[in-house]
Amino acid sequence: MPLLDLFVARSKILSSVKPVRGEHLVALEQASGRVLARDLAARIDMPGVDNSAMDGFALRVEEIGESGLPVVLRVPAGAHVSTLSEGGCARIFTGAPVPSGANCVVPQERTRLDDAGRVYVDGEARPGANIRRRGEEYREGDTLLTAGWTLDAAALALLASQGIAEVPVLPRLKVALISTGDELIEPGESFAPGQVYDSNRVILKALLEQLDCDVFDLGILADDPDALREAFIAARDGTNLVVCTGGVSVGEEDHVRPVLDELGELSFHGVAIKPGKPFAFGYLDNGSPEGVPLIGLPGNPVASLVGWQLLARPFVQGCQGREVPPLQQFAVRAGFSRRASPGRRELLRVVLDWSGSQPVARLAGGQGSHMLRAASQAHGYLMMAADIDVEEGDEYPYLPAGQFDA
Repeated sequence: MPLLDLFVARSKILSSVKPVRGEHLVALEQASGRVLARDLAARIDMPGVDNSAMDGFALRVEEIGESGLPVVLRVPAGAHVSTLSEGGCARIFTGAPVPSGANCVVPQERTRLDDAGRVYVDGEARPGANIRRRGEEYREGDTLLTAGWTLDAAALALLASQGIAEVPVLPRLKVALISTGDELIEPGESFAPGQVYDSNRVILKALLEQLDCDVFDLGILADDPDALREAFIAARDGTNLVVCTGGVSVGEEDHVRPVLDELGELSFHGVAIKPGKPFAFGYLDNGSPEGVPLIGLPGNPVASLVGWQLLARPFVQGCQGREVPPLQQFAVRAGFSRRASPGRRELLRVVLDWSGSQPVARLAGGQGSHMLRAASQAHGYLMMAADIDVEEGDEYPYLPAGQFDA
């Protein structure tokens, strides 16, 4: 099976997305990070009444004169709408309803009071100034948020401002997580030469939980097809998605692909990127037309991270019902030269140097697919085209790492 171009693989995996179905009502204070199941409309106008944008005096512009205006009303926030009598003004506070008859609010710093308590206006006043009009942000019945919206703090505040206490959300995506490899041990266990602490499962569990998935951690499996088969069957029957790391290459101890072929169907295997080449995607047969999707990530930790960010993460977002944004990229000058990788795009871990007039990308450290230090410190990726060397001073596509944050 030939290697797929990165963007072909991304398109192929996204075309396979089947969002979770169903709807749960959850309390507003428990909805952070959840995905909205349907559109929500405004229940009231916002603002609900014409109100003052600042502390000052509400008045009629046409009544401003050299003799000043007496204060005939005091209107705090939360008061009922009142009526301003002719020839007078109202002391008003930010958010308070503008009295009927007033057509302007003058900020207090542009007014003077004489000993008799009459208000004089300094400078020009315009009708409508400093008044927030009823419904100027949105009207009752307008769409507030659309289905698929991730409920962050600002979205929750918007719903709270409408008095909404319960929110319809999609079910959480259930994801089984598996690491494979005879060499792997858990952090905290005693170390022996030849062994490797399992960092992939740690980072993937954290990333999945940041996306608000329910993660079923099936632990470390030995390089044994029977153990892998048993785990795949258990995961298939209890989750919406299976994510495994390691065992996806073509060696004698790489069993993910043959077991997947036995229990389901391989959609594609191998992407023309470095690191991340041995990425696999397929389905475990559960009797449905497609089955349960399975993502096989490489065993080297940086390769696994790159595969997650560029391919697995958008698939998970789509399955959750979220909108999947396009990759953010812009041109940045390289602060180094480097030989190209034959036949594959290379994603170099870089930091941006802002000491000059324009940012310059510099290598964050060692670029091996096992080297987590550079990946942990990088600001993003400089993407090299296959077979084309990087020349210092030339511009190349830069992918900021911040776009992969949950």
